[in-house]
Amino acid sequence: MSTNSITDYIKVQTINLDLKGKTKNAVIKELYEGLKETNVIKNPELGLNDIFSREEMGTTGIGKEVAVPHAKTTTVDELIITIGISKDGVEYGTLEDEKEKVKIIFMFLCPVDDTKEYLRVLARISRVIKEDRFRENLLKAKTQEELMEIIKSEEV
Repeated sequence: MSTNSITDYIKVQTINLDLKGKTKNAVIKELYEGLKETNVIKNPELGLNDIFSREEMGTTGIGKEVAVPHAKTTTVDELIITIGISKDGVEYGTLEDEKEKVKIIFMFLCPVDDTKEYLRVLARISRVIKEDRFRENLLKAKTQEELMEIIKSEEV
């Protein structure tokens, strides 16, 4: 399935604008809880394990206070994305700085056999987060819908 926007994959009700976790693992689990509530994850425990397994291969902190924990997994039949905001930031680590804090987290799960869309979504997220204004606007969003509008306007 190919669409024009990553927002087509975002489950709006799962967006968390105020993550409370203080550690990398805590915010990953907290954000994942929202995805579980969508009922599109067939085996929630395996899906979370797949995200942590991917994280063990190398950090998904990509710099500029952004992380993209993700996994290809058998637990979903469609690509799903959620977003979390940590107001204070959490020590997450990036390839450049293992102590770097992260404030914006894009989390997604993708079916194992959908590599093309998986890579396309990763590339799109990586592209849009390069803009300082975009990241600042995400951090200022007051509602889930406002955050979605910010992403849609950047992807145009």
